[in-house]
Amino acid sequence: MKHVSIYGVLLFTALLLQGCGVYNFTGGNVGDAKTFQVKRFQNYATQSPGSVFEPGMDLDFTNALQDRILNQTSLDLVNTGTADLLYEGEITEYRISPMTATANQTAAQNRLSVRVKARFYNRLEEDKGFDQSFSFFFDYPANTQLATIKSEAHEVIFERITQDIFNASLADW
Repeated sequence: MKHVSIYGVLLFTALLLQGCGVYNFTGGNVGDAKTFQVKRFQNYATQSPGSVFEPGMDLDFTNALQDRILNQTSLDLVNTGTADLLYEGEITEYRISPMTATANQTAAQNRLSVRVKARFYNRLEEDKGFDQSFSFFFDYPANTQLATIKSEAHEVIFERITQDIFNASLADW
């Protein structure tokens, strides 16, 4: 009797999963695409007034976007040739701004803001491409040096921006 109920549950689960088709739990819809490429996001932050250059950020952001797509899809990353999906762009802003003031008119909190311009090309469905800016920020106490929280700040900011780029390109809501 136990075997019958176990087999029944397994059969029900198999039928249920078969009915789910190409949907996956991350919400990514890659269609017929098999490969993707992320070209290095160049760092042009200094071209924006008040923005500064952060060394190494171009490679760190590019790797974060590659990791996001690898972790949330079954696509293969290619670095040469023609990929089905292509991501490229620039880091256009890296700015630290005071956010709130104390009674002594000094900053109580700073905000690190990052803006990225991303272009997405879907060679299989050309109408799904875009050229769009994405941004996010990280607030931290003004008495804290950026160097001490930079790793955490970049992680939080990259997490949000790469998810937004992923959603814009592959989420099928």
